[in-house]
Amino acid sequence: MKLTINQIRKGSVNEPYFFDGQADVTELEMMNNDIRKISPVHVTGQVTMHGEEFYVSFHLNGEMTLPCARTLVDVPYPFEIDANEVFSASAYYGREEQEQEIHPIQGEVLDLTPYIKENILLEIPFRVFADNADSDEAAPSSGKDWEFVSETKEEKSIDPRLKKLESLLNNKPKEK
Repeated sequence: MKLTINQIRKGSVNEPYFFDGQADVTELEMMNNDIRKISPVHVTGQVTMHGEEFYVSFHLNGEMTLPCARTLVDVPYPFEIDANEVFSASAYYGREEQEQEIHPIQGEVLDLTPYIKENILLEIPFRVFADNADSDEAAPSSGKDWEFVSETKEEKSIDPRLKKLESLLNNKPKEK
């Protein structure tokens, strides 16, 4: 999502400049993270100017698909993110601005796309779980050269040859 500096200056005389649009962040699917699919993100926000600095507040709304931590099935994960960024169009951008996380504006275009991607990556949860994780469709119970083995307890069957010894454990009179 790109905004031109002239567009912001014309639209923000004594008031913030408001913007609303879609950002295509499908590049996040190709990166080494858990995002399997992400829909276009709806971005709304405002830009306030103070001299050569631009204060951008934006709201992101979208949905990404992540793997379930137990079964690896696709889990839709909706997200809403509020973020604030500061940009500077000053020619005297230096170390102090960099330490205060003030981003330089290159040319006449304010590109919000890298900051939108960064905020989405920071929003990815550590784990997500599918609602239907216990169903048969959630995870396969067998595959090539493997099978799921349940840990349920089975009834203990006693070897008939040792049946007389059971009476010792149960403190019963001896069987004949």
